[in-house]
Amino acid sequence: MLRSMTGFGRAEAAPGDKIITVELKSLNGKQLELNLKMPQSLKPYEFEIRSLMQQSILRGSLEVTVTIKQNGSTKPVSVNNDLARQYYHSIRDLARELQLPETDLLGALLRLPDVISPASEQLTETEWFQILQVMTDAVRDLDLHRKDEGAMLEQDLRLRIDQILSYRDQVIKLEPQRREKMKQRLENLLHEHVGKENTDPNRLEQELVYYIEKIDISEELTRLASHCRYFRDILAEEDSAKGKKLGFVIQEIGREINTTGSKASDADIQQWVVLMKDELEKAKEQVLNVL
Repeated sequence: MLRSMTGFGRAEAAPGDKIITVELKSLNGKQLELNLKMPQSLKPYEFEIRSLMQQSILRGSLEVTVTIKQNGSTKPVSVNNDLARQYYHSIRDLARELQLPETDLLGALLRLPDVISPASEQLTETEWFQILQVMTDAVRDLDLHRKDEGAMLEQDLRLRIDQILSYRDQVIKLEPQRREKMKQRLENLLHEHVGKENTDPNRLEQELVYYIEKIDISEELTRLASHCRYFRDILAEEDSAKGKKLGFVIQEIGREINTTGSKASDADIQQWVVLMKDELEKAKEQVLNVL
């Protein structure tokens, strides 16, 4: 089954007096690109967080948002006493100079910048393992979303490949007519410029065989079918990450389609080649989203 690189995962837990929330948003990308948004208390664990994401997500542009909130009315804070004293002396002197009352200075002090700030907590080992479990749950949720998106991608890609093969069948039906038309055109040109009575039938036959072999598209059509079958085989593989492999096969399919179109020199066949190219471009766009 395919997995998409696009997805969203979320998990939340409330151990003790904290609420831990982890959100993962992923988009397509050639390599794994991580954007971490997390509290300062998690900075010492950044390496472990990146390792978890690298092992689980593999590829894509991933935004990881971790929030830790206090659950309840109590929240540890710290008071900057030295800064509060400096504020107090400045405010008191100003109040006396302006002959203003000095009442409720404490309330004013506590509202000034940096006097009160959240206490810088260090996570305990137990708290870190709780956060790690929430992250693991969010990764699992993201993977489920990627699977759902991947199932739709796989269905669409199979449809595109089936269409390309059906158009190839139409080209095969037209191939005998193309050969006959080209043979007739060459004979007419030769008779027109050389004259029928001056033409050596045996030599003409040899030249026709040589020319038709030069513009033969049977090998391209055979390889095209082989690449399409291989593409479908890859879709059926159990490997979780196969977007790059599918991309390489898509390039080979495109090469055979382009060569068929350039060698065919036939308006009717070119119409089917254009339709194959259209399906191929749609498949390319979808493959870009495959993990």
